[in-house]
Amino acid sequence: MPAKKRPRRARLIVIAVVLLLVAGIGYGTYWSVGTVRDSYPQTTGSLQVDGLSDRVTVKRGEYGVPQLYADSAHDLFMAQGFVHAQDRFWEMDVRRHTTSGRLSELFGASQVRTDAFLRTLGWREVAEREFTKLAPETKANLKAYADGVNAYLADNEGSELSAEHAALNLEYDYRPEPWDPVDSVAWLKAMAWDLRANMEDEIDRALMGGRLSREEIEDLYPSYPYDRNRPIVEGGGVDEATGAFEPEGATSDTSTATSPTAPGMQQAVQGARGELTSVTQALESVPSLLGPNGSGIGSNSWVVSGDHTTTGKPLLANDPHLGPQLPSVWTQMGLHCRSVSEKCPFDVSGFTFSGMPGVVIGHNKSIAWGLTNLAADVTDLYLQKIESGKYLYDGKRVAFTTRREVIKVAGGTSREITVRKTNNGPVISDFDTEAVTVGEEARVEASAPDRGDGYAVSLRWTALEPSRSMDAVFALDKATDFEEFRAAARLLTVPAQNLIYADTEGHIGYQAPGRIPVRADGHSGRYPAPGWDPDYRWTDYVPQDALPWEYDPERGYIVTANQAVVDQRDYPYTLTQDWAYGVRSQRIDDLIQSKIEDGGKVSMQDMQEMQTDNSSEIAKLLVPRLLKIDVDDAYVREAQELLRGWDYTQDSDSAAAAYFNAVWRNVLMLAFGDKLPKEVRAEGDCVWVPPADEAAPLEDLDGDTKLVRECGKRDADSAQPDGGGRWTEVVRGLLEKPDSDWWKTRGTRRNPGATGRDELLGEALKDARWELTSELGKDIDTWSWGRLHRLMLKNQTLGTEGPGFVQWLLNRGPWDLGGGEATVNATGWNAAGGYGVSWVPSMRMVVNLDDFDESSWINLTGASGHAYHPHYVDQTDLWAEGEQLPWGFDERTVEEGTEDTMVLLP
Repeated sequence: MPAKKRPRRARLIVIAVVLLLVAGIGYGTYWSVGTVRDSYPQTTGSLQVDGLSDRVTVKRGEYGVPQLYADSAHDLFMAQGFVHAQDRFWEMDVRRHTTSGRLSELFGASQVRTDAFLRTLGWREVAEREFTKLAPETKANLKAYADGVNAYLADNEGSELSAEHAALNLEYDYRPEPWDPVDSVAWLKAMAWDLRANMEDEIDRALMGGRLSREEIEDLYPSYPYDRNRPIVEGGGVDEATGAFEPEGATSDTSTATSPTAPGMQQAVQGARGELTSVTQALESVPSLLGPNGSGIGSNSWVVSGDHTTTGKPLLANDPHLGPQLPSVWTQMGLHCRSVSEKCPFDVSGFTFSGMPGVVIGHNKSIAWGLTNLAADVTDLYLQKIESGKYLYDGKRVAFTTRREVIKVAGGTSREITVRKTNNGPVISDFDTEAVTVGEEARVEASAPDRGDGYAVSLRWTALEPSRSMDAVFALDKATDFEEFRAAARLLTVPAQNLIYADTEGHIGYQAPGRIPVRADGHSGRYPAPGWDPDYRWTDYVPQDALPWEYDPERGYIVTANQAVVDQRDYPYTLTQDWAYGVRSQRIDDLIQSKIEDGGKVSMQDMQEMQTDNSSEIAKLLVPRLLKIDVDDAYVREAQELLRGWDYTQDSDSAAAAYFNAVWRNVLMLAFGDKLPKEVRAEGDCVWVPPADEAAPLEDLDGDTKLVRECGKRDADSAQPDGGGRWTEVVRGLLEKPDSDWWKTRGTRRNPGATGRDELLGEALKDARWELTSELGKDIDTWSWGRLHRLMLKNQTLGTEGPGFVQWLLNRGPWDLGGGEATVNATGWNAAGGYGVSWVPSMRMVVNLDDFDESSWINLTGASGHAYHPHYVDQTDLWAEGEQLPWGFDERTVEEGTEDTMVLLP
């Protein structure tokens, strides 16, 4: 029976008072201040940790980043688990409850729907099966890590773990369970989910079918511009005799994937519209542990060979783009065996995930590596025809496989769901009804939902099959050359990533690993498939030997930024038809070329400056056209003149960048916002105007006039696109079609409506002027991009769902940022919702293969997950300014920077 729930108002008051007192507001008691300080970890002296075989030394420098030194792999990873728990256990605890579909046990009934969807996906169950397939060494490392976490939990509870745990203890008498090795493995499923690529695009294209023709839909998803933005690997092909990819080989026969309409699919899509919408809603309910999903989101990495660097050895850069979180999704750490041997083969430093052993991105003493999302199409949605409670397949009715899941609810009554599964995968559209309540005395029979006839949506996803990706982490950490690196990469099947490489011998390389499905001829994966038709089943996976790779390419550098891996027209397998469009990658390519032409060399500073490049590619495309628009209104023309002479750089203090991005947002809204179904994207704003009784010209309004948004004349069933890199390509194509229907708009009170391209651009110029007048004031000299484009760092639980003043105490910001959408400095924003920063370079690093001690790194926040700890956000100001910290690796260098030393004793 659940513990009696305390009155809500009293609970919130207790939590808020504790936080207020810690912030130094009001008059506090020792207990209140101590509640938060209790969780600050011990970083000096010594601690006894049962289970260690020998001492482990933990050294921390000015920013609290731990460097661990041990004599065995067991002790090293046990210490990593202990230190992760010291710094980030609340984050770890929330992550494992998410991956196992048990958030309701922490936060109550509000999370039942989310848990139901996560239980349906079955991440935890897959992770349990996956653990059994891992190498013995990997299992041992995972168990050692879990032992370290549990050693910390054995001596700490409640406020000693975190302020958040203290709050939960007050609210629900919550006590954390011991850490299990499977908790770590399941985190890989969360990574794969957030990096799953085009599932939303499949749904969007299907939902558009009721409003747009297939040709119009394809207009909104242009082909990749291979002639303008080069792929990662240029040339090469799959050898017909061996089936292996050869970087210097001849190009291969092209893939034949297309997007035909299967018999009965148009009718099925319309019949399943409610189910597809239900899936969209379910996707939105799942916590995004790494960040938002969208057409502009990705990561950057590149490596330059020593032939083109000032050091004479490679330089490697990486900055993954993820959602801004507090604490950051990453934590920095060094894992060092005092003497590298078979017993203890690790000497590695870089970025880790709390809750998971090993280093995910970084370098060891021989090689460095970075990751970006390959964005392979590894999911397919299947529409299932349902008759008499069974699904149709190959002309027969087949019974669902079902299982019962009971969801425990903190402070409430448990709920029960029944998960249905087809031969394609779990049904993910069963979420428009409430879960069944499990009474304290009632007997509950497991039964499928009452869905006798109609449609359902099932999911096939490579991550729902066990893999050995956890083996890959340790293999990468130990790799000493390119062959060992490639062997490790082969194990990283889920999530599929681009891996770049450099070594101390001067070599650079790239490998595209991943479990990527082969679909039947004619099935592209771009639209939901007919689950009743065997011809739309996956036939195989792309052979690992056939996946593209490079080693010391002649051009002397490799760039990966989510662009096409190869020219799909000359490759026999379809990796995806929904690549990012290569805007960031080509800009990086151009920057490198500009440095190395005529024998120039790339320095560490050059690499860091490239990571913070703010140039807007869409502005380069659109501004020349905007400056040709004849504007009658003097106030609008004044803003238009900001664009004349602008260098397209989106610095935080740029008025031109602020105005252009407002124009871009309004172009998207006007051209597409009343033409897309509302289910496709969240509705955006319309135009900014004075109230109806104050319809004076803008220049006549005083500073107290409150502008309002007018959307009344727009279709209530419309929505605005997010403005990602895909929309750059869409608009690029339409600029050459001035009379396209996409340029035609309905009128508003202040704008009569556009009949072509230039009229719509004129409307966007005017609407952007109104909008920024409301947001930033009438005086354009006071405008700046950073005032619109702000970063708020939010605690991922109370910081988003708690009372406003609690959020204020836990959260940090704002920071006024430069950069933007589809920019190398990818401080992304969603045009459907405003200009606030919604994804960021979650960390930045540049590795110097000539001298690792000359490398640099920076995290979005700090090493600590404890609010008000000195290392909570102590790296954020530097990160926002584009600066990086020295990254010592040699033990003597680490020692020189050490401020705190702690010894863990057996």
